[in-house]
Parts: sequence; structure tokens; C-alpha cells
Amino acid sequence: MANVAEGGGERRSLEEVHGSVSVAQRNPFKRLFAFMGPAYLVSVGYMDPGNWATDLEGGARFGYALIWVLLMSNLMAVLLQTLSARLGVVTGHDLAQACRAEYSRRVNFVLWILAEVAIAATDLAEVLGTIIALKLLFGMPLLWGCAITAFDTFLLLWLQRFGMRKMEAIILVLVATIGACFLIQIFMAQPDAGAIVGGLRPNLPPGALFVAIGILGATVMPHNLYLHSALVQSRQIGSSTASKADACRFNLIDSAIALNAAFFVNAAILILSAAVFFKRGLEVASIEEAHKLLPSFLGSWAPILFGIALLCAGQSSTLTGTLAGQIVMEGYLHLRIAPWLRRLTTRFIALTPAVLVIFFVGEGSTQQLLVLSQVILSLQLSFAVIPLIHFTSNRKNMGVFATPWWGKILAWLTAAIIVALNGKLVFDQIGDWVELAAASGRTVGPLPLSWVVGLALYSLTVAVIGLLVWVTLKPWIRPSPAWTPAPTVELDWGDMIRPRPLETIGVALEHDQADAEILNRALSLARAGETDLVLLHVVDTPMSQVYGDDTADRETAGDLRYLAEVVRMLGERGYTARSVLLHGPDRAALLVRQLKQEPVDLLVVGSHGHGLVRDLLFGQTVDKVRHGLEIPMLIARPDRGSTSSDTLKPIFSPESELGPTPSN
Repeated sequence: MANVAEGGGERRSLEEVHGSVSVAQRNPFKRLFAFMGPAYLVSVGYMDPGNWATDLEGGARFGYALIWVLLMSNLMAVLLQTLSARLGVVTGHDLAQACRAEYSRRVNFVLWILAEVAIAATDLAEVLGTIIALKLLFGMPLLWGCAITAFDTFLLLWLQRFGMRKMEAIILVLVATIGACFLIQIFMAQPDAGAIVGGLRPNLPPGALFVAIGILGATVMPHNLYLHSALVQSRQIGSSTASKADACRFNLIDSAIALNAAFFVNAAILILSAAVFFKRGLEVASIEEAHKLLPSFLGSWAPILFGIALLCAGQSSTLTGTLAGQIVMEGYLHLRIAPWLRRLTTRFIALTPAVLVIFFVGEGSTQQLLVLSQVILSLQLSFAVIPLIHFTSNRKNMGVFATPWWGKILAWLTAAIIVALNGKLVFDQIGDWVELAAASGRTVGPLPLSWVVGLALYSLTVAVIGLLVWVTLKPWIRPSPAWTPAPTVELDWGDMIRPRPLETIGVALEHDQADAEILNRALSLARAGETDLVLLHVVDTPMSQVYGDDTADRETAGDLRYLAEVVRMLGERGYTARSVLLHGPDRAALLVRQLKQEPVDLLVVGSHGHGLVRDLLFGQTVDKVRHGLEIPMLIARPDRGSTSSDTLKPIFSPESELGPTPSN
């Protein structure tokens, strides 16, 4: 039995894939394989384009000396992602749902705003990575790249239709491609193996502190903590302690493997930069600059591999950002919107600053935008890490799975390091922006621009710090009660259950072979002699669009004969039926108008199924009718590619009686 959310009326996290992956395997290796996947989706956030600049700069300026910083960051990430997975497995809450259960509505609203801003910042980094990769690979102008990234959301939504396991497989292929590209480049660069091992020893060369802070600050991504706590619930986890213990153990292995793969990618970027640029005394601080210099030292294939890896990083990260946005909105607000609208909204928010800055400042501004995205993420990270530690330490909700004392020490130490380093990164960046405003010499009325910028940024930072203090202290000074199961609705079923026979059933026919399935579904609910069948058909030929109900063309005549024959056959079988022929270009609007004038108890319609191309070609009649009416609908899904319709001919077969004369 799948583990379900246990908090006051919470929706299941990522409900469309919740408990969709079976883990019932006797073989321990097959069982481990069934659990593996969520951490790979999470791992792409640790190798997204926002991390590349700090890794490139660290390797170019300090050689292999900062590899230990990457390793320490990776250990912190493993710890936090393990806590996130345990929260989802044990409590059935993702991190956003847990915050909603713990904090007040006002605090949660602010936390949601911060989380949305962070996800938009993450998407900004992914957009920049993709458009930079398109420029590097194909010479495409950045603004054209922005246009392409605005539409890749539809590709990602299409991929989501194939289920969680296939989505995980696609991400794994992208991650493997990134790793392979850098592995080849490392062999081409021939780095110093001894220096790589020496880089694992903690050591900070002069001037390396700021770069080390940047590496640490860019590693742990706040949206990953929300994401992981929800993705683990896609597995069918039992409610017993033993089942949850198995799930926690397998998710720990999954996290360790996936995040170490991310460590390999980040280390490969730093090692490549050290072997190529540091060795020659070149300082590289941007992705474009590194790509431009690579062919001079490694040949023509190196920049191509570099660009492919960057493109894969941007595309893989953008998918996980979409899922994180859905989790945050549903968890904090109990609000669910269509995935395509959610994705387009996030992408629009991310694209707007990118397009404006590139258009007005120029293509050389992408590095500054990447820095901005990382600063925004740094501001929000603490609001994900600290609640996570609180929730996983709470024995009222975690029970025997609560973090032990030594784990709490490690977790709070990690949080303190992250908060301190990210805080320094934010304040340093604000100082740089204030200096930049002062250097411009501009004023806002009588005040220097630097005063206005400094006042606004430091005031915002102080407000954020105040909120962070409350988020940290509240669970200690005013703890919430344990998360209890949602109350069930009590009904007098003996009085409530009253079978209601259907007096009138509307049947929307299409005048093709699919009508066999549509009509058979209606007949399965109708009672001969008691239920009236209303056969509806829309003629949408060019003539009918001009003349409406006065149309008398060949197609209309054929439709009238067709409906009359169906009514006759139904009458022979004891059913009462009548036909209604409608004319016009908008089938959905015509059906809605007719059924509002003459309501039925149930409407049976056919559907060609969802698909991007099909919906664009044929429209989405079913959805429009469903939203336009307040009557129950039964949607029949005929399988046009099978021969199963042969079994339906004894009841109804338009082909055998009339021949195929469809009009639309």
C-alpha cells in the first residue's frame, strides 16, 4: 500500500506520479534499482550552468587546490538530500507541505514567494546555460536562443507523459552525456594526477576564500530539497516501520551514487580548467571565455564537447525546475494549475530579465546574470535548509526515524556554514552593486543612486534576516502539534446512496468507426423502454459554416441518412432514440449551446486522446464541452488501431450498414 500524506487534508505530493513505481522485488539488487532514480533528477541541480563559472574560475586561478571544497560541498549535499528523502518517506509530506503544517499562513505566504523567486532564479541560470550553449555550438545570437528556450517547455511537458521511470532514464542519459564529454576532455588535457590527489587536502591559497565561498554557495540548491522530498514518494512505500527503513536505506544509496556523479562533473570542470588554463597562467572567469580558449590547447573537438555538456546541463536542469515549481505551489498554497501554464509562467519570469539585459546591455552581460541568479539562490537557501533540519529532528512526526544527536550536530554545523558563507556572498555582492552605482555618478532626485540602491538592498536583506530568525526559533519556542491524519468525512451511507436511473443520455457521434465504442458505452447505461437517447452530430463543412441550419449539401444529406439509420436500428432493439444535427465550425460551442437548451442526465463523447500534434490538429473538444457544461460526462476512448470493433458489430456497425461516408 502506497504511503500517503498524513497532514490535515494535504494533497499527495506530485499526485499524478505518487506511488506509481513498484518496488516489490525479492532480489535486493532489483529492489535497489527500483528505488534508484529520484536522486539523479536531484543531482542535475548540482551541475547546472550556475556552478560552471565558479568551477572554471577556481581551476583557472588556483589549479587543483580547491578540489577539497567541492568534496566538502558534496558531503554537505549528501547529508541534506538524505534528510529531505527521509522527510518524504517517513511523513508523506514534502518540504513545502511540512512548512505549511508548521508555520502560520502569513509566514508560509512569504516562504512561498521566496521559493518561487529562487525557482525563477534557477530557471534563469538554466536558460542562460542553454542559450550560451546554442551560441557556442551553432553561433546562434543569444536573443534567438531566448526564443528557442521559450518553447522547449512543450518538449519537456511531452516527456512527462511517459511516466516517472522514463523521465528518470532521460535525465540519466543527459547526466551520462555530460560526464562522458568531460571525461574525454580530461583525457585530452592530461592533468597532473598527483596534483589532483593533493587538491583533496584542505588548503586555501591567498585570495581563494571568495572563490571557495562561491563554490560552496552555488552547490546546494534550495529547490532540490523541495524536489527530493516529493520524488521519493513516487515509489510504492509501505506504511510499516520496516518498509520505511528499507526505503530510507535505498534512498541513501541512491543519493550517494547520484551526488557523487555530480561531484565528478564539477571536479572535472575544475580539473579541466586547471590543466588547460592554470597551467598556462590564464585566468578564466566566464563560460564563453573558456570555450573560446579550449581549441587553442585541446583541438577542435574540445569546444564541441564542452558545448554539448553545457546544453545537456541546461536542459536536464530545466525539467527538475518545473517539477520543483509544481511542488512548491501545491505544497504552500494548495493551489494546482495546469503544468503547461506553470512552466510557461516560470520560463517567462526567467526570460524577461535575460532578454532585457541582453538587448540593452549586450551579450557580454550573461556572466553578471549568472552571478545574480546565484545571489538570489543564496538568499533563499537558508529558508529550506533550517526547516528541513527542524522537521527531520522532530520525534513527534518522524518517530524512530528522527535524526540522532550526532546527525543533528552535523546538520546544524552544515546549516551554519551554509548560512554564513551564503550571507557573506550576498553582502559582498551587495557591496559591489553599491560601488557600481556610486561609480556611475547618477542620482535619484537629490540623492546619489548608490544611497538608494544601498538602502533598498540592505533593507531587504535585514527583513530577510528577521524572517530567518523567526523560522529558526519558532519550532523551539512555539512548536506545532504532531501532524495528524486528515479527518474522514462521516456520512449516513444508508440514506445517502440512492440509485438514480438515467432518463436521458446524450450521445455525441462522429460518423466514423469510433461511433461503435461511443454508442456501446451509452447503451451499457441505458434501459430499453425507459431511457431516451439523444444522438448529436455536428456538421462542420465549409457550406455549413456559411448557411448554418439551412445547409443542404451532399455531406449533410449523408449525415441525416446516417443518423436516421442509427435511430432505426436502436428502435429495433427496443431503445427510444432521436437525432439532432447541428451546423457550424465550433463543435464544442454548438454542443454546449444545444445541451444547455435541452439538458440531458449524462453525455457520452469520444476522445482521440491527448497528444500535442493531435490537439493542435483536431482541437480539444472534450475539454471545452466539459468546462462549458455542468452535467456528468462519460468519455469513450476508441482504439482505432485495433480490430476490437469487430466484436461490436452485433450491436452497431456503421461500416457494415452504411459504408464509410464520414463528413468530418
